[in-house]
This record gives sequence, C-alpha cells and structure tokens, in this order.
Amino acid sequence: MNKVVLVTGANSGIGLALCERLLDEEPGLQLCLACRNMCRAQEARATLLTSHPRAQVGLLQLDTSSVTSVLKAAQEVKLRYSQLDYLYLNAGIMPNPQFDVKAFFKGVFSSKVVNMLATGEGILTQKDSTTADGMQEVFATNLFGHFLLVRELESLLCQPGHTSQVIWTSSSNAHQSAFSLEDIQHQQGTHPYSSSKYATDLLSLALNTHLNKKGLYSSVICPGFVMTKLTYAILPAFPDFLWTLAMPIFWFIRMFTNTFTLTSYNGAEALFWLFKQTPESLDAYSKYHSLTSGRGANHIQPRKMDVDEDTAEALYQKLLELEDQVRKKEERRDNASLLL
Repeated sequence: MNKVVLVTGANSGIGLALCERLLDEEPGLQLCLACRNMCRAQEARATLLTSHPRAQVGLLQLDTSSVTSVLKAAQEVKLRYSQLDYLYLNAGIMPNPQFDVKAFFKGVFSSKVVNMLATGEGILTQKDSTTADGMQEVFATNLFGHFLLVRELESLLCQPGHTSQVIWTSSSNAHQSAFSLEDIQHQQGTHPYSSSKYATDLLSLALNTHLNKKGLYSSVICPGFVMTKLTYAILPAFPDFLWTLAMPIFWFIRMFTNTFTLTSYNGAEALFWLFKQTPESLDAYSKYHSLTSGRGANHIQPRKMDVDEDTAEALYQKLLELEDQVRKKEERRDNASLLL
C-alpha cells in the first residue's frame, strides 16, 4: 500500500510547502490535507495538482479548536484509510499578538538580540479567548485538539508490524517558564502560545514513552523564523511594500543566525527530513530545527529539549482526564439531540 500522510494546517505556509516537497519525493503517496477552511483547502489542493496532476490528494475538514470537529474528522479518516503512516500536526494559532516595540528596541542593543529575533522572547504577548467547548483557544488549537486526534487515530497509527510517525510543529518560542502543570491551559498568563508549544514538547516525549512499543514514534520540529501569515500578524502593521524593502535586512541577519529560514520551503526542511528517517533512530529528547545558512543552504540540527519524563507524564495524565471530561460532555450532547 502507498504511504498515507495526513497534514493539519496544510492550506498555506510550511504545511503547504511540506505537501509540495512530499509529492516531489514520493508522487504515489496518499496525501490528506486537514484544514479548517475548506475553500482554502480546495485552493491548496488545486495548487498541488497543478504541479502533480496524478497525485492522490484528499481533503478533510478539521478545526482542532473544536472537540466535535476533531471527533468527526477522525471518524472520516478511519472510514477512508486502513492505516496511517505519517501524521503531521502542524495547525496552530497565535491570536491577538501584541508586539512590544519598546522591548524590541531595547533588545536590539543588548547581548540577547539574536535570541530575541530568533524566538520572540520578551517582545511577544497574546490575548487568548475561550472556545465553544469552554477551553482556552490556543491550548485547544495547538495542543489538545491534536492530542485528541492522535488518541482517536491510534488504531490506524499502531498496527502489528507497522511503524508510524507523529510529527509536531513546535517552536523555539517553547519556554518552560511559560508553562505550569497547575494551569496547563494558560488561563492566568499572557504567553499562551509559548505555553502550548512547551506542552507540545512534553507531550511528544510522553507519547514515545507510551506508544513506542506499539510502533508509534513522535518527534517535534522548529521551522525557524519564517515569513508566513502568522508572522505578519505578529509584527507591526506596516504596509506590504515596507516588509518587502525590509527583506534584505532579514537576509543580512541570517549571516549571523541560521534560524532565519524566512521561506516556507526552508521552514519545512525538518518536517521533510523526518519523512525520510527511520523512526527508531530518532531522539525523543531532541527538537529538530530547520536551519538555513547565510548562503541559503538548508540543513537540520537536533537540539536537546528542556523536558523531563516526570513532567511529561504528569501532563499526559492531565490531558487524559480532560479527554474523559470532554467525551462525557459530547455524549450528553449527543443524547440530548436524540431526544429532540
């Protein structure tokens, strides 16, 4: 059977760039684009079929911030496919980002300028909101919806004699200081994106602990600093032509830090590299970074994550408890609709 690959958040940015690269590498694979906006998903599919007319590209409606949407999408996947080889968990949001201009200019003239530019540390805060399920939106979209999806698709991912990969798009903005086991949804803080990405790193480790023996291997990547729609939403609202004029500055900065991948193609390097690796050879404690040299050459580099098994397991258990709660809530909702 041809490999089956599902990519969340595949309609633009590094998700779409990854899909292009996967089809270039292996045209016969079965590719499923899991997206919230189906109009954009159809446009992405048309783009892929223009360059790969014979490709098998399916669409799946999936909003990872919605429990109902995740459960419905998972049932659809199980009807379509008998196995799943790669699950790329790439969808993510950073809503209402606030760019601290004062902190930015202060950081530019400090010894931490490279780290600040590469990770956004100290210059970004966000204002979170609540989903219809009563969860924090960033937590639900970036982490819990994907966790629930993995749980639902475990029967396709974990099969006798079969190995599969779950690959998360994390970030260099994943800071331990932003995360708390007492507030995994980050209701009390102002850095929900950073918290969700650190939780992603922890959860990947926990999945390996629990599911390696069943043939499932989890990895995390960092795409580097990529100029995507999410990035433009973070940075000050300058006209597009000013950002175009600023690009040479970013190219110059890349001479000093190879984390400035800038393009979606470059940012997808680590995602694509993992597709070609033997899962058993990967390090569960490393994050695989997409890097681009000053001359434009792409490569990846594994870097040890600041995670530990105890914290990862504690988070995993809390997510299982939350899963149990939302499933019971969905069951009550379904029963109530049957009575109407």
